[in-house]
Amino acid sequence: MSYYQRHVFFCLNERSGGEACCAHHGAEAAFNHCKQRVKAEGLAGAGGVRVNRAGCLDRCAGGPVAVVYPEAVWYTFVDAADIDEIVERHLKGGEVVERLRLGPEVGR
Repeated sequence: MSYYQRHVFFCLNERSGGEACCAHHGAEAAFNHCKQRVKAEGLAGAGGVRVNRAGCLDRCAGGPVAVVYPEAVWYTFVDAADIDEIVERHLKGGEVVERLRLGPEVGR
């Protein structure tokens, strides 16, 4: 059994020179919102969910992105409502949010 039931990594990487990156698409705000929601739902901590910052996850073309382990489900999102849906359905209920799932063909 692992220390956390689920671990969420948000790409917060910022690229220079106008290259596509998650930081230019509200990733920091989404990360902060997710952390707040996970805490508010009582999911944070040992045996629950950990939300972490990450550097480049190399899927910039689908940005902003986050990945949930151990399921290895990659998400893209637009706003706080999308994050709320991921928290409620996946992190809390164990159901993958297919409409926000990032396809395997999306890379950098």
